Amino acid sequence: MMSNFKMSAMMAENLPMDEEEKQAIDECIPIKNFERGTVLLREGQVAKDSYFNLKGCVRHYYIIDGEEKTTAFYTEGESIASLSSYVNKTPANHYLECVEDCTLAVLNYDKERELYGRVKGFESLCRASVEEDLGKQQQLLAAYITKSPEDRYLDLLENRPELLHRVPQYHLASYLGVKPESLSRIRKRIAEKK
Repeated sequence: MMSNFKMSAMMAENLPMDEEEKQAIDECIPIKNFERGTVLLREGQVAKDSYFNLKGCVRHYYIIDGEEKTTAFYTEGESIASLSSYVNKTPANHYLECVEDCTLAVLNYDKERELYGRVKGFESLCRASVEEDLGKQQQLLAAYITKSPEDRYLDLLENRPELLHRVPQYHLASYLGVKPESLSRIRKRIAEKK
C-alpha cells in the first residue's frame, strides 16, 4: 500500500511544499484500498469524492436501456472524477467501478476547498490537472466520432495495450462501441494482416 508520505512526495515533484503543507496533504487526502468490483459512484448519487489512481483500474460507464456502455478506463497516474456531479452537487448519471483491486488517493470536496487555503499552489495544480484531463477527453471523443471501430482498436493497441490484459473483453468491446463478437472479428482481421 502506498503511504501518504509517498503521495506527498509525488505531489512535491509538481508543487514545492513545506512540512506544514505536506502534513495538510497527508491529513486531507487519505490513501485507501478498494476491492475489485467496488462501485465508487452509482447513478443518482452525488459525487463527494474525486480520486487519484495509484494502483489498479477503474471503469466509467453508463447503463442505457439495460446495457452497460463503458466510456473510460482510469489506470495508474490518472485522476478520476465525476466532475459535473462533484462540482455542481448534482446526481451522477453514470457509474465508477473498480475493475481491479485499487489503491486510490481520495479527495473529498470539502477537504479540497480546505487545501486551497492551506497549501500554496494547490488550486493551480488542480486546475492544471483538470485542463490536461479535458484535453485528453476531447481527443478521445474526436477519435471515437471520426474513427472506425477497427481504427479505435488499433489506437488502443498502440496507446494503451495494457488494458487488453487487465480488462475483460466485453468491457473493451463496450468501450470501443462494438459487441464482443465484433471485437473478436476485428482482432482476427488484424492478426491475419500481420
